[in-house]
Amino acid sequence: MSTDTKKPIFGALNKDTFNHRNDSEYAKKAQRGLSEELVRKISRDKNEPEWMLELRLEGLRLFQEKPLPNWGPDLGALRFDEIIYYASADEKTDGENRSWKEVPADIKKTFDRLGIPEAEKQMLAGVGAQYESETVYHRLKREWEEQGVIFEDMDVALQKHTELVREYFMKCVPPGDHKFAALHAAVWSGGTFLYVPAGVRVTQPLQAYFRMNAKNMGQFEHTLMIIEDGADAHYIEGCSAPKYGANSLHAGCVEIFVKPGARMRYSSVENWSSDTYNLNTKRAMVQEDGHMEWVGGNMGSGVTMLYPCSILLGRRAHAEHLGIAFAGAGQIQDTGAKVYHSASDTTSNIVMKSVSKDGGRSVYRGLVQVAPHAEAVVSNVKCDALILDDHSFSDTIPCMKIQNNTASVTHEASAGRVSEEDVFYLQTRGLSADEATSMVVNGFIEPIVKQLPLEYAVEMNRLIELEMEGSVG
Repeated sequence: MSTDTKKPIFGALNKDTFNHRNDSEYAKKAQRGLSEELVRKISRDKNEPEWMLELRLEGLRLFQEKPLPNWGPDLGALRFDEIIYYASADEKTDGENRSWKEVPADIKKTFDRLGIPEAEKQMLAGVGAQYESETVYHRLKREWEEQGVIFEDMDVALQKHTELVREYFMKCVPPGDHKFAALHAAVWSGGTFLYVPAGVRVTQPLQAYFRMNAKNMGQFEHTLMIIEDGADAHYIEGCSAPKYGANSLHAGCVEIFVKPGARMRYSSVENWSSDTYNLNTKRAMVQEDGHMEWVGGNMGSGVTMLYPCSILLGRRAHAEHLGIAFAGAGQIQDTGAKVYHSASDTTSNIVMKSVSKDGGRSVYRGLVQVAPHAEAVVSNVKCDALILDDHSFSDTIPCMKIQNNTASVTHEASAGRVSEEDVFYLQTRGLSADEATSMVVNGFIEPIVKQLPLEYAVEMNRLIELEMEGSVG
């Protein structure tokens, strides 16, 4: 293999690229901890309608009342009073769309290193970039705008499309759902709003990138997507944060509404730092003949709890969940999928793969639930785990709640190690032990990676290569 085939489309990629951080003077002035005063400040700074402030205050109240989860990874080391919940890295951000040339130089420097402008050069349909609490760059090709597609920063959408946002905002994931949904409701900032009118097919993926830069930062972007009858769209996002040795928190929220006959694919590559708690909530409501696909890669964060959820509300609705988790030293990747079959003739397919090395722990935690009135449901679950050494771990924790005896539900799980014979054979072909192991791992995750657009598939493979460095010997 030539070295050119390994070169990522977004430019030279190494661990320093993601661990690079700009000086964050703005964060030194930002308030730490959560209070009603801060919640009111966020709403006031953004000139929000009264109903949004009321929702934020309700989220604050629920967050203060609700306990931490008593299952899954231990979150006891997360110090909420040390987190910065709101910080603007660009004091001149006015919420309006701007060109790349107008983005402040220090912010542009970070995104240049991460290759964000290059993404648009690859002819992606739209690019949004969020840095800390603010969106600094957002664009959409004119051809989609002319067909009525709305692709906006979430703060801008609230101002320009207030009633549309109000109709759907946190209706899929209500603030009372759990402690981190309540926290998100209180302090959300930025994110993406996508509206695709009935019958419109967005043939190229829309893209957003989210970056945490400051120490002890929290990021709480909100993603709201409405895909009307018979429409079709693909959205893909990337996420990263540098390592500081101090806890950071990501508690975003994704809500997707797939109307009758519509199709939506949501892809994400999350590469947070090892001192980040990634406690994200993603959920879709899928109506009759709708089709929802989740494709995700999770790595880097010290603790991840992420279980994309599909609620199949109409007959013949379908959900596809494809995911990869990579757990290295000191990391717990607790990921999975949830599908609620609430209508007859609904189908789902869940395929999850995990890789554990250097003492890392990967967990598949899933739920498939079939309602009593849902006839002829079909659901298939497949979990594969690859364990690279003697002190790493993998767990599979499925939950099946089948309340209708016409359902066909299968679950298959496997765990194994890299074959010594495969590694030896590849070494005889001139590869080092590390290169051979990486090639086996890439082959293992290939069924998921191939579902990503080319530039993200290359990035995912390179990220795996970086994680695999020094894994042998």
